[in-house]
Amino acid sequence: MPPPNVTGALHMGHAMFVTLEDIMVRYHRMRGRPTLWLPGTDHAGIATQLVVERMLTSEGIKRVELGREEFAKRVWEWKEKYGGTITNQIKKLGASCDWTRECFTLDEQLSRAVIEAFVRLHEKGLIYQGSYMVNWSPKLQTAVSDLEVEYSEEPGSLYHIKYRVAGGSRSDFLTIATTRPETLFGDVAIAVNPQDERYSKYVGKMAIVPMTYGRHVPIISDKYVDKDFGTGVLKISPGHDHNDYLLARKLGLPILNVMNKDGTLNEVAGLYCGLDRFEARKKLWSDLVETDLAVKKEPHTLRVPRSQRGGEIIEPLVSKQWFVTMEPLAEKALHAVEKRELTIIPERFEKIYNHWLTNIKDWCISRQLWWGHRIPVWYIVGKDCEEEYIVARSAEDALMKARDKYGKDVEIYQDPDVLDTWFSSSLWPFSTLGWPDESAEDFKRFYPTTMLETGHDILFFWVARMVMMGIEFTGTVPFSYVYLHGLIRDSQGRKMSKTLGNVIDPIDTIKDFGTDALRFTLALGTAGQDLNLSTERLTANKAFTNKLWNAGKFVLYSLPSRGNVAGWQNIQDHKFNTEEYLLKLPLPECWVVSKLHMLIDDVTESYNKSFFGDVGREIYDFFWGDFADWYIEASKARLYHSGDDSVALVAQAVLLYVFENILKLLHPFMPFVTEELWQALPNRTEALIISAWPQTSLPRNTNLVKRFENLQALTRAIRNARAEYSVEPAKRISASIVGSEEVIQYISEEKEVLALLSKLDIGSIHFTDSPPEDAKQSVHLVASEGLEAYLPLADMVDISAEVERLTKRLSKMQTEYEGLKARLGSPKFIEKAPEDIVRGVQEKAAEAEEKINLTKHRLDFLKSTVVLSQ
Repeated sequence: MPPPNVTGALHMGHAMFVTLEDIMVRYHRMRGRPTLWLPGTDHAGIATQLVVERMLTSEGIKRVELGREEFAKRVWEWKEKYGGTITNQIKKLGASCDWTRECFTLDEQLSRAVIEAFVRLHEKGLIYQGSYMVNWSPKLQTAVSDLEVEYSEEPGSLYHIKYRVAGGSRSDFLTIATTRPETLFGDVAIAVNPQDERYSKYVGKMAIVPMTYGRHVPIISDKYVDKDFGTGVLKISPGHDHNDYLLARKLGLPILNVMNKDGTLNEVAGLYCGLDRFEARKKLWSDLVETDLAVKKEPHTLRVPRSQRGGEIIEPLVSKQWFVTMEPLAEKALHAVEKRELTIIPERFEKIYNHWLTNIKDWCISRQLWWGHRIPVWYIVGKDCEEEYIVARSAEDALMKARDKYGKDVEIYQDPDVLDTWFSSSLWPFSTLGWPDESAEDFKRFYPTTMLETGHDILFFWVARMVMMGIEFTGTVPFSYVYLHGLIRDSQGRKMSKTLGNVIDPIDTIKDFGTDALRFTLALGTAGQDLNLSTERLTANKAFTNKLWNAGKFVLYSLPSRGNVAGWQNIQDHKFNTEEYLLKLPLPECWVVSKLHMLIDDVTESYNKSFFGDVGREIYDFFWGDFADWYIEASKARLYHSGDDSVALVAQAVLLYVFENILKLLHPFMPFVTEELWQALPNRTEALIISAWPQTSLPRNTNLVKRFENLQALTRAIRNARAEYSVEPAKRISASIVGSEEVIQYISEEKEVLALLSKLDIGSIHFTDSPPEDAKQSVHLVASEGLEAYLPLADMVDISAEVERLTKRLSKMQTEYEGLKARLGSPKFIEKAPEDIVRGVQEKAAEAEEKINLTKHRLDFLKSTVVLSQ
């Protein structure tokens, strides 16, 4: 299970992964395979620290006032009090994981694994410390990874500023356009494109940085400069821009930092020291205007980097951090997919996976927080931190190493930073099973795992890193398959957000629609595709749940009483697993059992391919379309049969057999209603969750299936005719069924079923090989090739009254049609109305014309019938 943040409350993304993973686990458990679905939560360093800091602020307490140990104690107290919220909510979704193995990323065992991983990577030279450009969160005062920065298009300004050329006149200056003027205090050079003739004469000279008391920087040329952006002149501030940083390293330029870690300007900014970065921007621009160094300020759309957690604007900053060298790890992870040791579902995400790993950067793993895994590095008091540090598995181990190298009086202190939360999460598949103890029983039995299911949005954040770490520390890919689900959006396809007010809460949804309906709705999506969730879908699937419940009650009511030993023995004597027995069944029973056996094969194949949407739709269509709408209705002709009880017993056996298999197939999707119905069935010796999966490749007879489909077609034709002529629902009508001798034989054998389903008078059904004498006074129906029906019109309606009704209806329809035609005949309407409105009127007119023609045809038929009858 992807460990959700301990701070979290259940959202639809959680509901999605819980549903899909529970489906997988329940299916394989029923197949008799050993299954382990291991739950847990993530300590979520930044998110949790933010929550607790806010809580302390409400109490008038600052984190720094408490100190590190006391703050950590308060976080643990908060975790114990509130951290189980999401776990309890996940249980409400029916997650059948092994809760006795629940893990937390700061558990002692997992923490031991994290330290071991850090030490081993450092011993291999894959972890190093250095000062590099990072994404800095001034609010949280910690580095955040590239993947935790979200960019948004926001309105801003482009500031045009004069940089005077040293030694030139007051009119001799370069104009630079920048969106962040406050960083000019960190300028170390001015750059132009070597092919830009406008500025070639200035290359090699010096420029004066505004508001810095005359600090000079060189004017250089580099093809990196875009001569078409702004003025074509670029200020180089390598301490505050990723691209400038790379350019400065290439050209050997110094790096100047003008910002404190809280987002205020430092002493390098002179008079602006201590001002917040945005306050400094306003004051600086005002001063530039006053000193005639401001050219203009114009509106400009900015691509603003914001912290995924805190939401504040991220500041590029050079900072000393710990990094993992990723290229050698990524190479092995790429090979795993190439060699098909790892399969990503859907396959198209392999390209994204390969792109990320091919273009991977070193991973900044240190965070300036107090909540998380403390970096296992100790420094020597009085020594240079960059050169003199010790990596160890414990403080005691570090002190021993320090004494061996520096003598017994040495003093050490631990690095204050913690590791990126994703570092511990990347070890999840094996740290939860006992690693680094590879002799641990769980590790030997369950590692490597089979399936990882998660959202495609964390393919690199989590999935790729787990693959890299799994191969590095165990020599094996941690899972064979990765199944990626999409995002859940609202009914209009929009991302859910509090701003839009379109967030659907899963707990509220469960209260309104039930857990099974929610799970079924979420599972009907396609791997990797976003799912549009709507109350209409949920309502429809709640109706499906109710339909299943009512069908179950019907089946239970139809079965023999528990004391009817002979009846139950008869049901148990029915074995549906042989072709010979199948052929002995009456047509409706043979049809539904054959269709069930086909369904079992199709559903099992779809489960095996992880086509869960197909599974849901296949079961839904069979249950509602075949079993509930057709067989249950047909079975009533057997159950309420006044003759031989054996007819009813066959129907009872088939009802039970088909329904219990539907429950099995549907159980992974809808565990609550299926388990309750299963337990209500007589003679249940085990829970549905551990019952055996239905056998595949069972017999079916396609020829008999086609025969029943003919009976269905005949029934539909009669039902449609009844509706067309507005026959009263309770009225039984007569019919002549015409067909070949073979067709008539098997249709007539199910005379009671046909009469029940089509509302026919069983005593007035005639089977023949030619049209009846009153054919011209009957409604002629063609059900299928070789099967027709004639329904005497006088038996269905009062012909005179129907002629009168249709005549009035036709008059009204013609009036409406003339109105539509008049609108379409108006040049003013055609010219001025929007195209979609015109098209809509044209479609209505065509539809009205078709209805008029049909009504005229029916009137002519009715009138001719009246004449014939006279």
